[in-house]
Amino acid sequence: MANWFRRLLPREDKFFDMFERHAQTLIAGSDALARLLEGGDDVPRWCKEIEKHEDAADHIASEVMVSVRRTFITPFDRGDIKDLIQSMDDAIDQMHQTAKAITLFDVRSFDPPMVEMAALAGEAARLTAEALPKMRNIGQNAGFIAAYAEKVTVLEGRADHLHDTGLRDLFVRHGKTDPMAFIVGTEIYSHLEKVVDRFEDIANEIHAIVIEHV
Repeated sequence: MANWFRRLLPREDKFFDMFERHAQTLIAGSDALARLLEGGDDVPRWCKEIEKHEDAADHIASEVMVSVRRTFITPFDRGDIKDLIQSMDDAIDQMHQTAKAITLFDVRSFDPPMVEMAALAGEAARLTAEALPKMRNIGQNAGFIAAYAEKVTVLEGRADHLHDTGLRDLFVRHGKTDPMAFIVGTEIYSHLEKVVDRFEDIANEIHAIVIEHV
């Protein structure tokens, strides 16, 4: 009865605008991450770019949290709104953590699997940005959103594979001869894997909202 009544009331749809704005920071952050993983002298520049986009994303997330408290009728459950924006913010936070680790260890070159993992993050960011506007009409777009979630799961599986093969290669090259290189490489692989994991978390949150409302 409560859900039926809510559907009769006017909704505050500004949340969708904020989700979509945040998704653009995910794209911008993942693009900067990909440029960062190209290595070379521009690494510090791209680290700062990621930090800039992470800061913009934080402001949008804060805006969502304030709006949740102040809005009488929300498009879907308040807890779902909070969980979704938090999962989105976690993704760009993890990109920032990756950049911070690279800055800490002053890394300037990266293994091919690392580069591919960054590309997977970019693909996941774009899929997320395509899926979020579909939430304005969940019933009509349930199939599209389910397919989006499946695609991100595939990307996450590929990232896991790259993480494992990358670690094996690191050990073969550095495990016995250069332990510090192995430790640093392991740290970067771990952060990159978590970036793609966070995009899967976003997809799971979105898919869960669809299941609730269809």
